[in-house]
Amino acid sequence: MSDLSFLKLVEPSHWVRVREHETKIGQAIHSLALEGSFEQSLASAWEGGQRVAIVGIPESIGIKANLGRPGAEGGWQAFLQNFLNLQKTGLVSTHELLLVGSIECSDLMQQAESLSIEDEQELAELRRLTAMIDARVSRVLDPIFAQGFDVVVIGGGHNNAYPLLKSLHQVTDQTVGAVNLDPHADFRATEGRHSGNGFSYAYVEGILEYYHVVGLHPGKNSASSLRNLSDAGMRYHSIHRLFERSFNEVMDEVVAKADSWQRPLGIELDVDALTGVPASAINYSGLSLAQGFQFVKRLAELPDARYVHLAEAAPSLCSAGPEEGLKVTGQVLCELTTAYLHGRERRR
Repeated sequence: MSDLSFLKLVEPSHWVRVREHETKIGQAIHSLALEGSFEQSLASAWEGGQRVAIVGIPESIGIKANLGRPGAEGGWQAFLQNFLNLQKTGLVSTHELLLVGSIECSDLMQQAESLSIEDEQELAELRRLTAMIDARVSRVLDPIFAQGFDVVVIGGGHNNAYPLLKSLHQVTDQTVGAVNLDPHADFRATEGRHSGNGFSYAYVEGILEYYHVVGLHPGKNSASSLRNLSDAGMRYHSIHRLFERSFNEVMDEVVAKADSWQRPLGIELDVDALTGVPASAINYSGLSLAQGFQFVKRLAELPDARYVHLAEAAPSLCSAGPEEGLKVTGQVLCELTTAYLHGRERRR
């Protein structure tokens, strides 16, 4: 894939509700300007002081290919209309942010729309389309990581964990680690790409050396998936353990473990880990937003952290309607992004 025709830039002013005597983040943030090659544009932004790249992946093909409910394509819109309207107060280092844009998947989404998960051949085609998204994500993320940026990725399905980890691995030439706040391990069989096997693909291909899941719900994972996870030497803190213990103590253990890996680190969060957030697999017995914030912030303080991936927010699946869904998911995605930025500023 030699061009970046699928990279859709963002005009922040399109999203900002201007108010006199106030400055919104969308009025202060730097957005990517393509001058020369993509790599040259990133280098120019780096020279200008930007250090955190924000990328959207508006798709739900990987979720559908995992027999789930689509809707995660709306997370990026929800994020933009909320984050860009936050006040610029100095609490977030706005000058370090680079709004790269989104990896356009609408052409692939259109192809996926009529495909049925009930038909074996059409399901295989959905998984082929998911692999095409993988390629696009890698094409965009490789140069971003290579330039040195930290990355905030707004999904999309959790299938995008695989190309993220792959890009980080290829650019750093190291195996990588990931900590995932998620009821699901996403360690299903490598049966064709989908949102339930991003981490197992990364493991099988020698990309992912260390992996830990926080908030895993054993009853929401197949026996074979849990067996695959165990056979790979990966561990988890179950949701039931979190109900019994102080979350702060659990995070002390998780952070110490991730720090000991001494590998480039991906912070993964499926919003269906959080109670009541509209998602493909909405959860009414999960964790709080405050716990999600702490999870991201504590891990972002580690010097090896390179990205946070916020997956599967689905505004259209909100029980109160899609407009309310945009508000709910937008606010959640903003707080989790803020958690990463605050944690990053505290790195030792």
